[in-house]
Amino acid sequence: QVHLVESGGGSVQTGGSLRLSCVASGYLYSSYCMGWLRQAPGKERERVATISTSGATSYADSVQGRFTISRENAKNTLYLQMNSLKPEDTAMYVCVRGSRASCLLSPFDYWGQGTQVTVSS
Repeated sequence: QVHLVESGGGSVQTGGSLRLSCVASGYLYSSYCMGWLRQAPGKERERVATISTSGATSYADSVQGRFTISRENAKNTLYLQMNSLKPEDTAMYVCVRGSRASCLLSPFDYWGQGTQVTVSS
C-alpha cells in the first residue's frame, strides 16, 4: 500500500525559508517520478516542481530560482527547499507520485495529505 507523508510546513515571514519533506512507503521509490503540488483557497491547483528518477527537474515559473526539489532514494524521501518565500506561496503543499519514471506528461497516481505553508507579510 502506497503512503506519502509530508512534513515541514509552518508559518514564516516574507523572505523566510522552509524545507518540506515527504517520506514514501509501499513501493520502489527510486522507480517513479515524484513531485509537489500546491493548492490555495480560491486558486487553481499548481504543479510546483517535479523530479524524475534520473534527477531531471522541472519548476513552475512562479517558483523558479527560489525553490529546489530533490530526492534521496536511500531514505525514500522527497524534499522541497523553499527560499525567499512570498505571501503568494501560502498554500497546502502536497507530495505526489508520478505513474512512471519520467515526469514528462506523467499523471499523478498517489497523493499525500499535505502540509500547510503560510507566509505573512
